[in-house]
Amino acid sequence: MSTAFRFHHAEQHIASVDPVMQRWIHRVGHCTLEPKGDIFLVLCDAIISQQISVKASAAILERFCMLFPNNAPTPNALLRMDNASLYTVGLSRAKVSYLYDAAARCMDGTVELNTLHMLDDETLMQTLMRIKGVGRWTAEMVMIFALNRLDVLSVGDLGLRKAMMQLYRLTVLPTPLEMLSIAELWRPYRTIGSWYLWKVVDTEPNRW
Repeated sequence: MSTAFRFHHAEQHIASVDPVMQRWIHRVGHCTLEPKGDIFLVLCDAIISQQISVKASAAILERFCMLFPNNAPTPNALLRMDNASLYTVGLSRAKVSYLYDAAARCMDGTVELNTLHMLDDETLMQTLMRIKGVGRWTAEMVMIFALNRLDVLSVGDLGLRKAMMQLYRLTVLPTPLEMLSIAELWRPYRTIGSWYLWKVVDTEPNRW
């Protein structure tokens, strides 16, 4: 089954069970989520993106990638790089330590990049969280943007919380339990629902 077909099926399912999302899906159009094949790059991106804006993380990631041949970071190359070089691209000491640990765990077999796609969602989550500094949000971003898992809802993502508050006309940011309740009908395609929520923020960035 092609990715496009699965996404289209997911859109139809969500629209059929959630009138709010149905209207938004019709306005936005088809999902254009494009998971990236380079798992280590997405892992580094997710670590870099922790607790900073999308614009800032994109700038740091670009400078980070330029440190490597062909702009492609690898675990081995990262472990050979000195701290000073990583600090120059705007990384904090904490994130440098997280990136080093991610590379080390990928090298020592704690995280087998080539077999991650074979793990079920919960095992995958627990495996990624063995890396220093990787919590649920970071692992969820890898699951969505590298491994194309279709039923991920990151209740700790501020953008999703803001979007859900606006789209469902809530008076305050939803709690994790409220988010899970709203998105329950989207199963098993909560990743696609999340993509449409992120489009709320993309469409009205100045609102936030």
